[in-house]
Amino acid sequence: MDWSAPLYLSPPSTASIRAAMRRGELGALLSPAAGNPVPDDALWAADNSAYTGRYPGDSRYLGWLESLATQADRCLWATAPDVVGHHLATWALSRDLLPRIRDLGLPAAYVAQDGMEHDHSSDLWEAFDVLFIGGSTGWKLGPAAAELARVAVDHGLAVHLGRVNSLTRLRYADHLGASTADGTYLTYGPDKLLPTVRRWVHDLRSQRPLF
Repeated sequence: MDWSAPLYLSPPSTASIRAAMRRGELGALLSPAAGNPVPDDALWAADNSAYTGRYPGDSRYLGWLESLATQADRCLWATAPDVVGHHLATWALSRDLLPRIRDLGLPAAYVAQDGMEHDHSSDLWEAFDVLFIGGSTGWKLGPAAAELARVAVDHGLAVHLGRVNSLTRLRYADHLGASTADGTYLTYGPDKLLPTVRRWVHDLRSQRPLF
């Protein structure tokens, strides 16, 4: 896998998209609402469907994750539940689920929301393996989220940026040190738009310094 640019994650919606996932060009983003299986040989991540208001509840969500855990060796992360724009509400929902996700052998992702920068709890950064930068658009593109990404990297954690639907946003994910990013871009025409996503990644990699 070439990690010189963030790996773009998308639902495994068509044969062409799944083939790109098997080649390592994309990662598979799964959710309980969509119910997609893990594509053969693909890296994958599990989102909780909270952003679309379709979170199935803790028991059903953990049961769904358990059904995927036989393929944990290719799992990038699985998110704990979150509340868009509210860190304290997200932490209240996530803190008991994060260790249970880890118990399934999956890397646990915490979805950062507005206000996380003010939380100095001693156990916060030990509770998860991946910082998923969510939150309101203004917050996630602002200095607070950027600083949280820096702290995550300093802690040896992976960073993911959500709602990435343009080259500009993918460049920003790269600037933050994110190893993965996702968005809805490919859902509007997976096979037609796949070459565009390939160009985004090529543009990022071609801008890397030679030394």
